[in-house]
Amino acid sequence: MDPSPGATPYSPPAGCPAHQQQTSLYGPEFAADPHRVYDTFRTHGPAAPIELAPGVDATLIVQHEAALRVLQNPALFARDSRRWAALREGAVPMDSPVLPMMVYRPNCLFTDGAEHLRLRKAVTESLSRLNSSRLSRDVERIADYLIDQFIERGTADLLNEYAKLLPLLLFNQLFGCPGDIGDRLTRSMSAIFDGEDVLRANAELTECLMELVAIKRRQPGEDITSWLIQHPAGLRDEELKDQLVMLMGAGVEPERNLIGNALLLMLAGEQPGAPERRGSGMLVEDALDDVLWNNPPIANYATHYPVRDIELDGVTLKAETPVLISFAAANSDPSLTDARQTLSKGAHLAWGAGPHVCPAKSPATLIALTAIEKILNTVPDLSLAVPASGVAWRPGPFHRALVALPVRFTPTAARRAAAGVQPPAPAQTSAQLPDPYRTAAPASAPTHRHAAEPAKKTKGWWSSFLDVFRV
Repeated sequence: MDPSPGATPYSPPAGCPAHQQQTSLYGPEFAADPHRVYDTFRTHGPAAPIELAPGVDATLIVQHEAALRVLQNPALFARDSRRWAALREGAVPMDSPVLPMMVYRPNCLFTDGAEHLRLRKAVTESLSRLNSSRLSRDVERIADYLIDQFIERGTADLLNEYAKLLPLLLFNQLFGCPGDIGDRLTRSMSAIFDGEDVLRANAELTECLMELVAIKRRQPGEDITSWLIQHPAGLRDEELKDQLVMLMGAGVEPERNLIGNALLLMLAGEQPGAPERRGSGMLVEDALDDVLWNNPPIANYATHYPVRDIELDGVTLKAETPVLISFAAANSDPSLTDARQTLSKGAHLAWGAGPHVCPAKSPATLIALTAIEKILNTVPDLSLAVPASGVAWRPGPFHRALVALPVRFTPTAARRAAAGVQPPAPAQTSAQLPDPYRTAAPASAPTHRHAAEPAKKTKGWWSSFLDVFRV
């Protein structure tokens, strides 16, 4: 890791031209004001050359109409990243933090044609078996557990202690994970999205999901893993593992950002001098739609590879080079002024378009809606602990993600607590919060063990949750 202050896995080396010329999507400048950068990119036309990470070049589509042309034309724009010439030729660093999000996996995100249809059918038909009432109850139960961990403090980081953990734990529930596998899945998926030791995290993710698939082949249950195994598509173990990776990847990071960004929008309206938004009756549904338009959780993704050199309104898209869609830039395309004024739900591209459009729009919306309503109803006097303009945004090319969301509220007693169950200590974050709003694990008295006594295994979030709710 780069020891320099403020360095991230995406930071360019000192003296890199990326510091002088804004073509990168991973630095602090981009994270602080991405729409200014998108406006600059538009001077190139419908697409602009960018750097996703040090040594990883691509083209970004920033115009709404051009984005639709790419998304809806699989004959010319393939999704299979094995076409990526620079990666095949060894020109992309193998430890690059963007590779886990771009390298080929045999899932419906990175396949085309008949293979894509086969895999997508297995995914969509398995997702269709989800019961919305049960899904809402699962979200509420996990939300109750997470809220109990901080409700007695009177302060919390709603991003790292709530919005981030809730979808991770929910997918453990939906996949039918035993405690240990769920703990490892949560840990590895978090590391991949945060760009931390991604090679190790990817290996751990693969290992624990293959274990889960083996368990579910022997003992199926009422969960997505079992439904995928039972599907007539007859998925192999490797394919099963990679559909699960795709589902988590498409659900965890976008969901935490959708929840976090919507909560920021609603809470910001209650600060002195801020526009009256939540206070004037802003519904959670309206906040979610506002975020999908203006701060989409996944801002830049949907990597395509032109099958040949293609001219797009004067810009040449070279064959076998990554072409990404900027959902955020397309949504703020000046040509969409009328649609944006009414926040038309049908015009924004946050869910994608074409054959790879998000298959889980309805459950994803339900999860965010339930999570936000639960925290607002349980802690009705939530307020931001810092000015809304002072929150930090996490650097990275793909997401629009907060670093932290510090809040304060009136402390109250936890409603559910299992005797003897200790939740894991909150993860350290890079957020620099004022001292009264730091979230730290409570201090504990030192203990002394006999030299021969083995250390107790630390429980993770999922196994701790299972100790409280036997599911």
